[in-house]
Amino acid sequence: MERARGDVIVTLDADLQNPPEEIPRLLAALTEGVDVVGGRRVSRRDPLFRRLASWVVNRVTSAVVGVRMRDYGCMLRAYRRSVVNQMLACDGGSHFIPALANTFATSVAEVPVDHGPRQHGSSRYGLLRLLRLNFDLLTGFSLLPIQVVSLTGILVSILGLGFAVILGLERLLAGPKVPGMFTLFAILFFLIGLQILALGLIGEYVGRIYQQVRRQPRYVISEVLE
Repeated sequence: MERARGDVIVTLDADLQNPPEEIPRLLAALTEGVDVVGGRRVSRRDPLFRRLASWVVNRVTSAVVGVRMRDYGCMLRAYRRSVVNQMLACDGGSHFIPALANTFATSVAEVPVDHGPRQHGSSRYGLLRLLRLNFDLLTGFSLLPIQVVSLTGILVSILGLGFAVILGLERLLAGPKVPGMFTLFAILFFLIGLQILALGLIGEYVGRIYQQVRRQPRYVISEVLE
């Protein structure tokens, strides 16, 4: 993409599972107002495990990026020059191009494309690499994981307080059963929840620093009229 000079850049995998003859279909969908067109593989020629893993990745990516697409894994895609320039200007370490492009695109489209058997090479995306891809998505495009940690801490603290209230009422109404034991558990739950919450808050600040370091723009100016 750094070397490409065209107004529209098209990518595709080297194994030719997506035939280059499908490129005109992408260009036809790249109408005014659409910045990115992605291919959606129909009649996929991949094992069941790969299709299930791709389904999970597509759902996670759509939720994290905020742009719903049915096939983020298809690399037969077309990008306008403005989007490519924004991606090249990013200093972040995440290189999942479809997700990064959709964060800058004004509008995206998806078209069905053919998918044939692999003509060259073999897939290097096993279970471990797909998991790493998901972690890269979650940490590179969203603060959601650390926010989930913070919410977990709040819930654990609330459960601890609720447990303490129930034990207090039971102690008043029925008297103590096992002296000190359940009270200790209630206090422990509450303190553990506070620790998890504190960890989440620290992570939130670190995450915001990470977003600042990436210098990813909060908005994109398409044109200035003066």
